[in-house]
Amino acid sequence: MPSNRLLSIQTTNERGGAEYANVDLLDALAERGHDVVLLTNVPDIAIGTRVPAVEVDLGPKLARRSALRVAWGAPLTLLRIARALHAQRPVGAVLLHFKKEQLLVALLPKRLTGRVVWAEWGPVPMQMRRGPARWAYALAARRATRVIAVSEGTRRTVIDAGVPPEKVTVVPNLLDVESVSFSPAGRERLRAEWNAGEETFVVGCISRFQRRKRNDVVIDAMAHLDGDVLLVLAGEGEEEPALRSRAASYGERVRFEPNVRGHVEEFLSACDLVVFAPSPTEGAPRSIVMAQLVGVPVVATDGEGAEGLIQVGAGTIISPSHDPRALATTLEAYLRDPQRRRREGELARQATRSSHDPERTLLAIEGALGLRR
Repeated sequence: MPSNRLLSIQTTNERGGAEYANVDLLDALAERGHDVVLLTNVPDIAIGTRVPAVEVDLGPKLARRSALRVAWGAPLTLLRIARALHAQRPVGAVLLHFKKEQLLVALLPKRLTGRVVWAEWGPVPMQMRRGPARWAYALAARRATRVIAVSEGTRRTVIDAGVPPEKVTVVPNLLDVESVSFSPAGRERLRAEWNAGEETFVVGCISRFQRRKRNDVVIDAMAHLDGDVLLVLAGEGEEEPALRSRAASYGERVRFEPNVRGHVEEFLSACDLVVFAPSPTEGAPRSIVMAQLVGVPVVATDGEGAEGLIQVGAGTIISPSHDPRALATTLEAYLRDPQRRRREGELARQATRSSHDPERTLLAIEGALGLRR
């Protein structure tokens, strides 16, 4: 009988939405009785879940700056992957999240990998959609029985990169929509901690602090906002010192908080509005979905990743994109209209509860992975 064991290979140099979303997905599959294992270089990311994590170091992710290093080390990386899979045999399916693993696992025999499934948490990078990189991506995708795309926009880029449309399935991020709700106690506690009065207009932003994320736009919008406004940025990353320096002139009007995983509902409940400033390769950000489930409207500085999540009348995508003055004008309108905030937050909550039904998501994932119950 074929094995029903699922191995998820996800080695990374950061802990962001995709990494945590994968752990949550594996945890839900384990709860449903599936045999899952996470192969990762950050095994502590699975602490507190039902997911057994095995430490495997496969070096840096494939990126423009690391391409030569990754290519040079590819034979050794391939050997490490093969050994890790061999140690976990028999393997029913392998779930791959990043380009390096997707390209290399295509070279391994099926007796080691079982069913190969890719998860694309955001658009395929433009450099992978043209030239030799596109050819390599499309060729490796022949080994994949299924590609799970987090959004319709991501699905289009996978197809643009040469993957047959019939292989690509859109499945939204898994969220327990019944457990996510507004927290009055969390709002009171955090706003007191932030010295934010009941009339203070609190704008929240949950993000990785990386250059490709446009958190600079959110900070710069403060130059065009008057009154009792507080911006709270929550996250971590190498750009934090630069962002703190950029925000220094605004004094106590801008706060920085560490990663809010574990109390994200409290953080969002303390906000009157959430701003999302996407990178050019954004998928379907959980921060948007979580905010909407709490009942907080979301304003995006660009449509990347937000299109399809922010419905008309339940949030705003500003134009022109990534424009601090346009963002400030939009925030000012929300500041002056509390009724609009409540109305749009409720509409967003209802729409998201419907679109992210967890049972429907898990059934789609099980089908794509070929898992039996």
